[in-house]
Amino acid sequence: MRVLVVEDDPVLSRQLAETLTRAGDAVDCAADGEEGHFLGDTEPYNAVVLDLGLPRLDGITVLKRWRAAGRTMPVLILTARGSWPEKVQGIDAGADDYLAKPFQMEELLARVRALIRRAHGHATTELTCDGVTLDTRSGRVTVGGGPIDLSVVSRSELIEHIYAQDFDRDSNTIEVFVARLRRKLGVDVIKTVRGLGYRLEEPG
Repeated sequence: MRVLVVEDDPVLSRQLAETLTRAGDAVDCAADGEEGHFLGDTEPYNAVVLDLGLPRLDGITVLKRWRAAGRTMPVLILTARGSWPEKVQGIDAGADDYLAKPFQMEELLARVRALIRRAHGHATTELTCDGVTLDTRSGRVTVGGGPIDLSVVSRSELIEHIYAQDFDRDSNTIEVFVARLRRKLGVDVIKTVRGLGYRLEEPG
């Protein structure tokens, strides 16, 4: 998933970026409201972590402008602890959730994951298709209720494999991974979409 972090504290911004990146997200950072507004207005983010006390353009204004322009990505606002008027302002301006500083990174990750799930119509961490269930939080996969042992490849590892093969137009690295996954699942739910990639689809 692609996440935008708009935070003017360089230490916190770096911590947020590192935490989200380790969780498998692609992260962009902005240090002020104007840059954050521009990125959020022009790039397709799956979620935004937005501080309210920003230089050049405050977070509430940024959020209002995004919503007025029809930008619907879920937004988690960061507020000072005990600042309930800011929380109310943020929710009224179109925020989906808020987190008071200081906070635990694990809670932030959980809230961001929940926002992204709800934005895609998923109420729980589990995705199910024709008996195959993936828990997006733990990475656990079951088929017909029974667990199966899958190799877990991080996003960064996959990107490294693709980049290493960039000059080889005939490379079939991804096809090999998908073929192995199909064999382990034992259920024909991974469909090839020619020229685009793959999608999960129930038979029939």
